[in-house]
Amino acid sequence: MAELVPRWEGIDIIDGESASAVVPYYVFGADSDVDAYNALFNYAPLIFVNLIVKTRHLGERIDSTTWEGEVTYGVPEASEGDGVDYTFDTGGGTAHLTQSLETLGSYAAPGYSAPDFGGAIGVTPDGVNGVDVAVPVYHFSETHRFPPSAVTEDYKNTLADLTGCQNSTTFRGRERGEVHFEGAAGSQRGQEDYEIAFKFAVSPNATNLTVGPVTGIDKGGWDYLWVRYIDKEDASSKSLIKYPAAVYVERVKEFAEFAGLGIG
Repeated sequence: MAELVPRWEGIDIIDGESASAVVPYYVFGADSDVDAYNALFNYAPLIFVNLIVKTRHLGERIDSTTWEGEVTYGVPEASEGDGVDYTFDTGGGTAHLTQSLETLGSYAAPGYSAPDFGGAIGVTPDGVNGVDVAVPVYHFSETHRFPPSAVTEDYKNTLADLTGCQNSTTFRGRERGEVHFEGAAGSQRGQEDYEIAFKFAVSPNATNLTVGPVTGIDKGGWDYLWVRYIDKEDASSKSLIKYPAAVYVERVKEFAEFAGLGIG
């Protein structure tokens, strides 16, 4: 897949009422000039320091997979790009947990002792039931306005392809793997600008977690953690227990570069 990298040292910016900016890029890993132009079109931000895309130009081919290119930005016309609306909530989400952070106490009937399940929750002879709990998930959305010329079928397809992905690089101050793009919803009245709402959710990365006897676990915000339990004899209670013997962290969402959203 082609990669678009800005050449920051070559940016030309003009201030004033006729403000403009020319941002040069390298396109790496392109199979053809069409592939290179598609990378320039899909991944260059549509907005740059309050300016919007005016033209895109694919320049010289440097080698078999590398091109030069540039994007020119200018002042929005009358109704173009007239601001950004933000909303957020910290209502969180839910997760099904089979392990506690800490067992605070155990109590047994007279003549019996409580088995040590290593923090497993809701243990039965057949398995571990667990419990649904609230977890921190930060939701936010941004509504941007785009001129009709910017909202092409290719751009809509890019939004569709990025939906359900997690950020491959830092985005809105959050680390790689913490932001999940939940999708975009756009609307247009007549020939006016498009209003597109971009919806995101944030789940923090975690390091050095402990699950029962297993320590040093690292988990990305949107990774899935699960525990393998084995049957083990608990000597103190002389009973067979479900014991957390191994922990697995699975990546279940694709990484993607959110520059293709065109919102910086």
